[in-house]
Amino acid sequence: MTSVAARPSTARFPTATYRLQLQPEFTLHDARRAVPYLAALGVSHLHLSPLLEAVPGSTHGYDTVDHGRVAEQLGGERALRELAGACHRHGLGLIADVVPNHMALPVPEQLNRPLWQVLANGPDDPFAAWFDIDWTSQPGPVDAPERGRLLLPLLGDRLGAELDRLTVDGEVLRYYEHEFPLRPGTAQLPLPELLDRQWYRLAWWQLADEQINYRRFFTVNELIAVRMEVPEVFEATHAVLLRLHREGVLDGFRIDHPDGLADPRGYLRRLAEATGGAYTVVEKILTGEERLPADWPCAGTTGYDALRRIDGVLTDHLGAERLAAAYRRDVGDRADAATTALIGRAEMVAPDGALSAETDRLVRLVGRICADGPELADHSPLAVRHALEALLTEYPVYRPYVVPGEPAPAEAAEALAPPGGASDTVRLVRRLALGELGRSAAKDEFCHRFGQTASAVAAKGVEDTAFYRFNALLSLNEVGGRPEHPGVTPADFHRWCEHREQHRPQAMTALSTHDTKRSADARARLAVLAELPEAWAAECAAWTVAAGPCPDRASAWLLWQTLLAAWPLSEERLLGVVLKSVREAKRRTSWKAPDEAFEQRLAQYVRDALANPGLCPRIAGFVGMLEPFARVNSLSAALLHLLAPGVPDVFQGGEEPLYTLVDPDNRAPVGLDALAVRLTDAASPRPGDLAREKLHLTATALHLRRSGPLGAYRPLAAAGPAAEHLVAFARGGRVVGAATRLPYGLHRAGGWRGTLLELPSGRWTDRPTGRRFTGGPVELSYLFQQLPVALLVEGD
Repeated sequence: MTSVAARPSTARFPTATYRLQLQPEFTLHDARRAVPYLAALGVSHLHLSPLLEAVPGSTHGYDTVDHGRVAEQLGGERALRELAGACHRHGLGLIADVVPNHMALPVPEQLNRPLWQVLANGPDDPFAAWFDIDWTSQPGPVDAPERGRLLLPLLGDRLGAELDRLTVDGEVLRYYEHEFPLRPGTAQLPLPELLDRQWYRLAWWQLADEQINYRRFFTVNELIAVRMEVPEVFEATHAVLLRLHREGVLDGFRIDHPDGLADPRGYLRRLAEATGGAYTVVEKILTGEERLPADWPCAGTTGYDALRRIDGVLTDHLGAERLAAAYRRDVGDRADAATTALIGRAEMVAPDGALSAETDRLVRLVGRICADGPELADHSPLAVRHALEALLTEYPVYRPYVVPGEPAPAEAAEALAPPGGASDTVRLVRRLALGELGRSAAKDEFCHRFGQTASAVAAKGVEDTAFYRFNALLSLNEVGGRPEHPGVTPADFHRWCEHREQHRPQAMTALSTHDTKRSADARARLAVLAELPEAWAAECAAWTVAAGPCPDRASAWLLWQTLLAAWPLSEERLLGVVLKSVREAKRRTSWKAPDEAFEQRLAQYVRDALANPGLCPRIAGFVGMLEPFARVNSLSAALLHLLAPGVPDVFQGGEEPLYTLVDPDNRAPVGLDALAVRLTDAASPRPGDLAREKLHLTATALHLRRSGPLGAYRPLAAAGPAAEHLVAFARGGRVVGAATRLPYGLHRAGGWRGTLLELPSGRWTDRPTGRRFTGGPVELSYLFQQLPVALLVEGD
């Protein structure tokens, strides 16, 4: 195996990372060729998407099928070692994305060898402990009904209609491209009897939401959850990654979806012990003012909490609220963003909801617990279900972190406080969720599973439902966003930065990721709309008049803002986003029950809008009008991202303007070779050339970070009539960052008009422009003469 050079000195704590989406069209070999450019850009670590073998052709890597090897379709372990060697020669480290929550149910199924063995041998197979399956909910084979079996909701129709498409080939049962192992000794049986003797039950895919008996990744049937709380499962699934860390190939880890784990803290402790405390961040979505649990041994989150604050401080709060009011009037919907989120959550856990089976599994657990003693008896399953529906719908954040045997966190107890007049059953379920009724295997499982289910309800009900329904201002509908509370004041932004620096200084900050619904620059353009809500509402209405009545008013707002966010864009990209969005909204159509007639009408409307000879020039003109203000937002967001406390994570291509939309649009490979060429001539960008301005600002800030710690964060205030349009701060005594906010309002008010910023004493050089300043008051109109941001470094 290829040797790896010694780790770089920056390996333990990154100064900045660069996210690369590995896939068959951009492999580890391609990443290695990009190393010189990324080193020249100024990052300290490459941040790689999942490395282990995934479903063939996977463009994201989260559908792992084999934990025992680095994906051959990405180049395999040899290519990873070559990449690590190239990185280390350039002073860079590697951070790997880890997927501990689930594996893929691939096609063909035998690619997942542990699962293949479980399908063949049932609950007594050694690999059965790997998977989170409720074997008790489905009767077992006819000769072992008490053992249970695994429901596989993969058939295109009811079983009776699909029998003719099932064939036996040796010891394998085939259904189109699917392959299933046969239980030993059953291959010669007639098909109906053969099916009755298997440890799995093939079923119509429509039964999944109500009857599925394995935990999924949210509602994705093709991803089956792994029981990472079992020590031997952790060891087996992490053996390759931990070996690569010991051997100096990997330097740190990004942990995907920790909320899906039974015991996130226990998992992180085990990982920290196995790696000696390697740099680790978690993809944890924090809601509102929620903080990461202090006892989690990790550097912090992957940065969606930072994204919300950076976007928020650049968004006009009052204008966004006026825009929301105009949207609700136009579409005739009385529900505000908060109500829409509650409705989305409630739909997930309803008897016909997408997470109905997961809710029913909790009901069965409560039944087992209540059967253990007379003091808990006589709570009907229906009453228990209603209690769970209420608690899961109203839980304000993703999940509680209750550890059986320990006092429940105060915030979890407060969030689960029963309302006045709550029934005895509600109080029972609440106490079980908080671990207040003692310990048993079933009670401990309920604590864990309630948290896992709560996180799925939040993700699917809010981000994957409500955020596609409430289309007032799409830049607010982002992972970890709070469209019901748009905007963040500069004072709140500064307080958050100071808290981050004090408690999680090595956490990541992010603006664009592979999961953001719209990239940072697309959101920066949309944020301008909050500064001109009435003008935008009128423009939106005029476009609808020009295009004709839309099949759905909410979809019209979605369409026009999508066009603005990514203009110009192809029909293929636009149709893909619009159709995905209306299916996720689950109102007029859905993935489970698509309304083909509605979708065809909407698709034709989109095509006609793009072909409208009078409308497209008007859209282009409006985008052009927004562009000077969007440029300010893009550069301000970039500066705050790069200089705020934490480790900035640059998403591939994001060092230049990037106008991508929801996946898969945002996961396509980018031209790093072309970026490398442009980096060489970005040192002196022409004013208004946003691509080179952003690239130069990014490289300047990244190299500054690599040169040494930035220093303590301290807010700086402006004085004058336009002071509210500035976000400024010092980092120690050597760096000052200043950014413009709400640029359209600033323009309408006449500019900076004598507004001053008091610079700390000393001599200062604005790194992006080379201009020099001395300490004391400086006119912001002079400071921002060339750029709407300043990155001042002490000295000449």
